[in-house]
Amino acid sequence: MPIVAPSLLAANFLKLEEECKMVNSSEADWLHLDVMDGQFVPNISFGIPVIEQVKKVITKFCDVHLMIETPENLVPAFKKAGADSIIVHYEVCPNLHRNIQQIKELGMKPAVAINPHTPVFLLEDILADLHHVLIMTVNPGFGGQKFIQHSLEKVSALRKMIDERKLDVLIEVDGGVTVENASSLVNAGADILVAGNTVFSSKDPLQTISQLKAVSR
Repeated sequence: MPIVAPSLLAANFLKLEEECKMVNSSEADWLHLDVMDGQFVPNISFGIPVIEQVKKVITKFCDVHLMIETPENLVPAFKKAGADSIIVHYEVCPNLHRNIQQIKELGMKPAVAINPHTPVFLLEDILADLHHVLIMTVNPGFGGQKFIQHSLEKVSALRKMIDERKLDVLIEVDGGVTVENASSLVNAGADILVAGNTVFSSKDPLQTISQLKAVSR
């Protein structure tokens, strides 16, 4: 069964406490938190104050996805706010190994995200240092986008890299994940399904989470 991580970006921000309690009561394993700076991606979402408040309610593992430039400047503050893992983007980290070591030293799970145009082979030299890799299956910045089909090939290629080297690294996918394509993603090698609109726009979010959780290889 995959790890299911509802994405807070798609929640009703007028009812954040209620939405967090729904996730707590669900079969979801993680809560995914998208932080955007309006520079690396063309949108601004939320930041440290919101995560601090969410952490007072949420009981799930908090997976913080930093879609920001110079993430090293703020990683300690996100740790203090309650992040359990930090995802930084390959595209903005010229000293990626240093970024990963910083996250580890602060006691969080380190992860790297790659955009749709970034090939998975570029992660070869950092893969052994990671807890998980996030493959963006849409262009980052906005929720509700259409899934990019080529992403399935990227998931398969990364799964092969991980398995051949006998590494304990998880594959996360984010963007356009639905109940309908979840099985294809898991069969391709995905371990973690991030779902935003699919969960929070559902008539029955708890049932939708259960359906995602029930997918098996």
